Amino acid sequence: MKELPLNALRAFAAAHAHGGVRAAARELGVAHSAVSRHLDELERWLGVGLFEELARGRRGWRPTPQARALGERLLAALREIESASAAIRETRSPFTVTISTTPSLAARWLLPRLPGLSRAHPRIEVSVVVNQRLDDFAGGDVDLALRMGRGPWPGLHCEVLMHDALVPLLSPALWQASGRPRDPAQLAGLPLLHDRDPQTGWERWRAAFGPPRLALQRGPRYASSDLLLRAAVQGQGIALARERLAADELDAGTLLRPFGTRSLPLPDAYWIVRPPGAMRAALAAVVHWLKQHVD
Repeated sequence: MKELPLNALRAFAAAHAHGGVRAAARELGVAHSAVSRHLDELERWLGVGLFEELARGRRGWRPTPQARALGERLLAALREIESASAAIRETRSPFTVTISTTPSLAARWLLPRLPGLSRAHPRIEVSVVVNQRLDDFAGGDVDLALRMGRGPWPGLHCEVLMHDALVPLLSPALWQASGRPRDPAQLAGLPLLHDRDPQTGWERWRAAFGPPRLALQRGPRYASSDLLLRAAVQGQGIALARERLAADELDAGTLLRPFGTRSLPLPDAYWIVRPPGAMRAALAAVVHWLKQHVD
């Protein structure tokens, strides 16, 4: 190990990977001449030439078969070293907490609250990953999940974070253009927008408030609550949406509730999910803070 010309081997591996001395120099951030010196050093140490002669005795980037084999072995070894080093560098500190959640809940509820969490717990570093599944815990990369749906989920520690309600929402422009509807019976004349979330289907609204002949087959369907609300803001139709996730649009007036206070309760709408067992201090602090800041 002491005798290995490591810098020369690294320069040769870069030249092999990128197909030439100049490209290797750019990759390593050194001068072209420095890479050439390393290659000369490696040839002297090996005792064999690494490059075939070109016309008129000039040397160019034409590796010998031995050099190509050495290059492949070097690249494989360096990638293993890089992977092992990255695994150590990425070892999380006790103050790191990774939260997995859905795209809509991340963008519309969690991210706006993270600055407050950071002010309350400046040593804790929260990372957010977007994933619809609950198998993130298997690899140990996720500490906590925030989920919408019908919990609890088997084999996990689940507790309700907050409730919600479903309300019809549309843009002020569409409300004006549709004759300012105020009664659910007038839904029949409005374009419906659908969320693929099974908890938010228009059939629930029709059963509670009508109209009985509301055609549920018509209207586009969206894969997330965020997309649904964006489509409603653009005036594409009326959405049956989760009130908490639409809070910003309601406050800004870009969406309005045409039917007053009518709503459908959505109990146990959001859950805190984590592996069973005791929590480390940083995770416990995050869970406690989230539960205290449900508004």
